Amino acid sequence: MIETIVSADLAVDEKLTLEKNRLQPQELTGEEKRISIVTGLYGDELDGEYICYELIRRINSNKKYLKGIVDIFPSCNPLGLASTTRGVPMFELDMNRIFPGSEKGTTIEYIAARLLDDIIGSNLCIDLHSSNIFLMETPQVRISEVTAEKLVPIAKQINADFVWVHASATVLESTLAHSLNTMGVPTLAVEMGVGMRINKKYGDQLVEGIFYIMKQMGMWEGPVETPKEPIVSTDGSVSLVHAEVSGVFVPEIQHGEKVEKGQPMGSIIDSLTGDVNQIVEAPESGFVFTLREYPIVYEGSLIARILGGAK
Repeated sequence: MIETIVSADLAVDEKLTLEKNRLQPQELTGEEKRISIVTGLYGDELDGEYICYELIRRINSNKKYLKGIVDIFPSCNPLGLASTTRGVPMFELDMNRIFPGSEKGTTIEYIAARLLDDIIGSNLCIDLHSSNIFLMETPQVRISEVTAEKLVPIAKQINADFVWVHASATVLESTLAHSLNTMGVPTLAVEMGVGMRINKKYGDQLVEGIFYIMKQMGMWEGPVETPKEPIVSTDGSVSLVHAEVSGVFVPEIQHGEKVEKGQPMGSIIDSLTGDVNQIVEAPESGFVFTLREYPIVYEGSLIARILGGAK
C-alpha cells in the first residue's frame, strides 16, 4: 500500500513528495511489530534501492509468511535521486545533517521532521547507505558506543561483514540514525558498496539479514538463512591510510583483501612525468574494508581503512 508521508510545494507548481510502501498481513491483530527500511537520503547511494525492491518482491511473493508491518521508504531525497546529486539540489543541503528537522523550518527541515514522525513508533529502523563515489565499502553497521550495548546484538543478525563501534564524539547528532536512537527507536546505520552503483551481491547479502531479523522479531515465518558472524571492532582497531601526495592512485590489492604490515597496497603515479610519487604501504596487518575507488587523489585523500588483527 503506497502512502504519501509528506508533500511540499516547490517552484513552478511542482511538489516534493515522500512516499512509503507499507506491507502488512491481510488481517491485523493490533499487536504487530513494525520495522522501517529507510534509504535514499543521499542521491548517489543506490544499493538501498535494490534492497527495497527485493524486500517488496519477496514479501509480496510469500505474503502468507508476513506477520508484522514493514514500512519501506526508498526515496527520502527524491530530488537528489532524480538528479544524481548527493545532497538536495537547489537547497544545497545534506539531507542527513538536518534531523530532527522542524515543522516550522525550511522546506527540507519540514520534510525531515515529517519523515521522522512517521518512523517513530517502529520497533526497529534500518537506515541503508552506500559509500560515496570515491570509496568502496564492505557491508558494515556503524554504531555509537553509547548505543552499542543495545544495538550490537541486533547488528550481528543483519549479515554484515563487521560492526564498527564509533566513539560517541565522532557521531553526528544531526543524522537520522542518531535522532531516532535518541527518541527510542533502535536504528542501525548500514553502509556498503560504492556511490552511483548497485552491488547486487552486497544487496542480496543484506536482504537475507533483514529477513533473519524479521524472523527473530516474530514478523516473518518463512525460511531464512543464518547470518555470518561479523567482526565487531572499535575505532582503536581501525587504521586510516591517506595519500601523502597528489596524483593517480593505482591499487595493487583488491577490496576485502587481507594485507600484511609494510605490504605495498598501490602507487600514486604522475601521468605527466611517468614518476611514482608514493608507494602506499599498509601501516599494519589486517582486513581492507575500505579502498579507494576513484583514482584521482590529493594530499590527505583517504586511500583505505584497515581493520587490524582481523583473521
